[in-house]
Amino acid sequence: MSTEIPDIPPESATIADGVLRGQLEALAVSHGSPLWLRRQKGTAEAAARDAAVLMLFGRGGEARTEAGEAEEKRLAELGVADVDIVLLQRAATLRHHPGQVAFPGGGRDPEDDSMAAAALREAEEEAGIAPDTVEVLGEMDPLYIPVSKFEVTPVVGYWRQPGRVQVMDQRESYSVYRVAIADLVAPANRGTFSRPDLKISTPAFDVGVLKVWGFTAGILDFALDHLGWANEWDKTAPIAIDF
Repeated sequence: MSTEIPDIPPESATIADGVLRGQLEALAVSHGSPLWLRRQKGTAEAAARDAAVLMLFGRGGEARTEAGEAEEKRLAELGVADVDIVLLQRAATLRHHPGQVAFPGGGRDPEDDSMAAAALREAEEEAGIAPDTVEVLGEMDPLYIPVSKFEVTPVVGYWRQPGRVQVMDQRESYSVYRVAIADLVAPANRGTFSRPDLKISTPAFDVGVLKVWGFTAGILDFALDHLGWANEWDKTAPIAIDF
């Protein structure tokens, strides 16, 4: 996938970046949690471990799907047609959430002096993202994930110098991509994943190279709505996920 940033006059690019940063900063300080997570989440246990994920937005993204390409004109009017976000598919051998799509991130280590530091360290270890290329804009409210007993803080970042992402350790990640926002907001790429036997029903995204559901999809759904980028989509449309 190309990571080249489209030719934009410097002044216009500066204004566009300023607007985007402002939107992302507002997301970072938003309170509450996604509707799906409010229905699902429990109360954090005393033994819950701190974790952080990096919601890293950058420019230079290109839609991979026809539905995403159709969204680019609408998003161009909002100044975000080329915005993307980093997502990875976790290795199938991991203990927690094997094979699921996630933001870069993981548990906070003793040497991490903040949740942001934990998110940046994990993003470098998992996807090769240099911490000094990322501007941390803030942290969203932590969310407790009962199945893994992690209390997860989403850290919102802007990628000042976007570049190539890659799997750094196959024991941790199966694949990693820069996913265009256009592909995520396209109604044809959205739906709901349900497993009645497991009492699971979550928003879901099928962006061609990845299928996103669960915690990550819930955060994305919340963020796209909050940022004003989302389009109307059919919440009854099923998206199948292979385990």
